[in-house]
Amino acid sequence: MFVEIHLIQNFSPANLNRDDTNTPKDCEFGGVRRARISSQCFKKSIRNYFNNPNTFQPDDLSLRTIRIEEAISDQLVKLVSEKSPEDISKVCEALLALCEIKLEDGMSQYLLFLGKREIASLAEIASKNFDKLLPVIASTKDGDKTLETKKKAPAKNEKKQKKDVVNSDIAKQVLAVLNGGKAVDLALFGRMITNLPEKSMEASCQVAHAISTHRVAMESDYFTAIDDLKPADTSGAVMLGTVDFNSSCFYRYAVVDVSQLTKNLHNDQNLAVKATEEFINGMVHAIPTGKQNSMAAHNLPSAVMIVIRSSGQWSLANAFEKPVRTEASRSLLQGSIEELCSYYSQISNAYGNGHIKSAQICVIDKGAASTLAKSKDLTIVNSINELLATFKTIVAKGS
Repeated sequence: MFVEIHLIQNFSPANLNRDDTNTPKDCEFGGVRRARISSQCFKKSIRNYFNNPNTFQPDDLSLRTIRIEEAISDQLVKLVSEKSPEDISKVCEALLALCEIKLEDGMSQYLLFLGKREIASLAEIASKNFDKLLPVIASTKDGDKTLETKKKAPAKNEKKQKKDVVNSDIAKQVLAVLNGGKAVDLALFGRMITNLPEKSMEASCQVAHAISTHRVAMESDYFTAIDDLKPADTSGAVMLGTVDFNSSCFYRYAVVDVSQLTKNLHNDQNLAVKATEEFINGMVHAIPTGKQNSMAAHNLPSAVMIVIRSSGQWSLANAFEKPVRTEASRSLLQGSIEELCSYYSQISNAYGNGHIKSAQICVIDKGAASTLAKSKDLTIVNSINELLATFKTIVAKGS
């Protein structure tokens, strides 16, 4: 089963997602420039939303970090508090070496996405095998870290001794716990571990870059800063600069493969349902933080459309291939919502909708709602809670 989320969200002047020049990201679509917010930006915002204590327990989430040694050490010190910080660090490095994750200055070579339960399990393995792991990694006089066998054994024995460590029962335990740890965000967004491709996880959701439904015009804010203690007979500012921004109405799209999500969560259907529900809430409520202190663009979506289907996925971005224009009788928001729903009806008629279990929309714009009331392909509901209730009902029926 697939759950699609389509949003129309109009932001007041903002710079929510910047490029390397601090300018709002954009792209070309339909032959004109559009404002754009990257999928990565919204994914991070949703992960931040998940940290709300009213959504998930901390163990249901993950960490994405290069400071993996620090994360394991923080857990390990609680289990072996009598050990020195230096020895704990060595043991953590030895543990990670079993899965060929190399550290430099205590940091991995690339970002690792690990569930908090995985990290806790790694710390537990390290605590139970502390004395076995401690001799594996040692520091040389010049500060470089190497296998102790390099100092004590001939070169011909080094390879054998390292292989013995890697193929040990400890290594098998380490690999066994790298199973995602039922971390919701990891199960949704997937991961790749370069050194352990078999421990990678296929993402169960896809998130599109948000694009404006209309042609975008970039603007620039010229600002100055005045010294509060500036003498009265002194003029001028002590700082000046510019900030680029735009005001755009975005089409946003994401889809969740509930079957893949359930598989990623070790077939825990209840957690998969909750994860999908909170992902929908995150799509609605999580807003990027870029330049919010100076722009405060906290604008919720004006239309939330949920389509539940047994197969296939339909992005409705082509509804806006021709840019929406404001008219005397139709606002930009109303036009965007109407074009979205009109395009959905067109492709439903063209390709059929027998595989669609439910198609509902919650609309805030009164003008658009009155127009959509005649739609045969979409059911208008009054709240997000009604959309979520429909999803839960369909899941309960096993559709």
